[in-house]
Amino acid sequence: MMKTLIVYSSLTGNTKLVAEAIHEVFGPEAGLFPVETAPSPTDYDFVAVGFWVDKGTADKKAQEFLKTIEGKPVALFATLGAYPDSEHAADSLKNAAAFLDASNQLVGTFICQGKIDPRLIEQFKKMPGDHPHAVTPERLARYAEAAKHPDAGDLQAARAVFTDIKIKLLQAAGEK
Repeated sequence: MMKTLIVYSSLTGNTKLVAEAIHEVFGPEAGLFPVETAPSPTDYDFVAVGFWVDKGTADKKAQEFLKTIEGKPVALFATLGAYPDSEHAADSLKNAAAFLDASNQLVGTFICQGKIDPRLIEQFKKMPGDHPHAVTPERLARYAEAAKHPDAGDLQAARAVFTDIKIKLLQAAGEK
């Protein structure tokens, strides 16, 4: 039996929803913890870490947890306000993976859109028009779209990605 740890950092509840969907794949025997109360990953065979994207990478709490993992297969999952198929999304996953020790094996990733903290949107609205995060009609449309996520489709996609990861890990360990 593969001992699984699922840890998440969530600001608005988006990443927690995705973590709970992933937990369904691994079952009640898997550990599911907010990053603030997560145990050491030392005694686990597989670690999944979720975070909300902050400044193009994992938020600070998730970064600190990622640095504690050694010698494990690890999967990352994330939520962000940008589109999940954007270059920013791909870069955010890559930047977060850089916090992992080289002894780990990154076995998969998942990212989906999620609602943006309303306080952040208010900050963006105060920025001058030439600022990279200034509010534009396109950004307002993206914020509105992000507010609908994660939705049932996103959660099903997360389950599918982590089902594939679980199968590959079990096959690698010689289990069924």
